[in-house]
Amino acid sequence: MTRRPAAPMPESIRHVLRAKQHPARAVPCPHCGAGAHRPCVLRTRNQVMTQPHPQRVSEWAQTSACCPACQVEPTVPCHDEGRARTTVHDRRYQEAEATAA
Repeated sequence: MTRRPAAPMPESIRHVLRAKQHPARAVPCPHCGAGAHRPCVLRTRNQVMTQPHPQRVSEWAQTSACCPACQVEPTVPCHDEGRARTTVHDRRYQEAEATAA
C-alpha cells in the first residue's frame, strides 16, 4: 500500500476551527511550550488538553489588554503597589475577553 501525503486543509475549514478555539491559543504557551494556534499538552502523558494552561491565558491577557486595576498597558505585567504579580488581575482577563469578542 502506498502512503500519500495528506492534503492541505482548506483555509475556510481552518478559519472555522480557529474561531472555536480559546483566544489564548493565539500566543505560545509558556508552561508546555505549545506554539501559537497549537493546543496545550500535558507533558507527563503527552496528552492534548481541551483548554489552555492558566499561564497561557494570563500571557494572552497581558499581551492583548490594558489592566483596569493597576493601569498598565498591553505587554506590561500587572503589579500590586509596585510588587510584580505572577498572573494578571481578574479585571484584565475580563478586558481581554471583551476585546476578543
